[in-house]
Amino acid sequence: MRATIVQTSGGAAVHRPRPRPHAERVLVCLSYCGGGTAPFRQWANVLPDDVELALICYPGREARFGTPFARVWTDLRDDVVRAVRGLTGRPYILFGHSMGSWVAFETVAELERLGVAPPEALVVSGGVAPHRRREVPAEAVPRSDDSAEALVRWMRDLGQVSPAIAAEPELVKIAVDLLRADLAVSESYRFVPGSRISVPLRVLYGTEDVAPFADVERHWRPLTDGAFQAVELPGGHFYTPEVWSRLPEWCTLPVPGAAAR
Repeated sequence: MRATIVQTSGGAAVHRPRPRPHAERVLVCLSYCGGGTAPFRQWANVLPDDVELALICYPGREARFGTPFARVWTDLRDDVVRAVRGLTGRPYILFGHSMGSWVAFETVAELERLGVAPPEALVVSGGVAPHRRREVPAEAVPRSDDSAEALVRWMRDLGQVSPAIAAEPELVKIAVDLLRADLAVSESYRFVPGSRISVPLRVLYGTEDVAPFADVERHWRPLTDGAFQAVELPGGHFYTPEVWSRLPEWCTLPVPGAAAR
């Protein structure tokens, strides 16, 4: 079945690389700062047949290129909430990488506040706990007002921009504009003390990423009333290519101690 992009009534777009309308569960993915759905699309080829992959497209990119970027954090969160609400007809798992980990956490908290069916589990990857994000060293994360040259250099060092894109000035400009917009949104995020979720939570983090794994585990643990697991994986912020390709396995495995649903 061919890939589909579904536009919800709220304007959000959901990309399904391999539609499986009869699958028992859905893995819903949220991207990192400056990212889109492309890095996750190949996951559809490794997921079991009973799991469908659904990728949330943030405003201002890909199928929503003509939609204005979100300007503040709550705009982005509400956009994602609208998209996820359209996927709650089946059991689902919510996954977010880096900035997407905070969007995912806040999305679950908002869904629970609204009385909407939350995911059967939340899996966050490559992100420090949301209430600790401002303690990440300044040199590890660029600012939205940094020069284009600095942002390109950061993306290259992190492996977030391919050599093919780096060789095309127009594509580089798009990548910089996208990163700058997402950084501005991220900078507007304010964690509300006491925010918690009730669903099982799995935290994935690279051995060579910025923060010590023990701190990441310790700070995420109190944010859920459900089962919890933290897993340290080889590599840096995007792990190794092999680890990245196998992340869907960590998304679909039950969190130890979680009650069966």
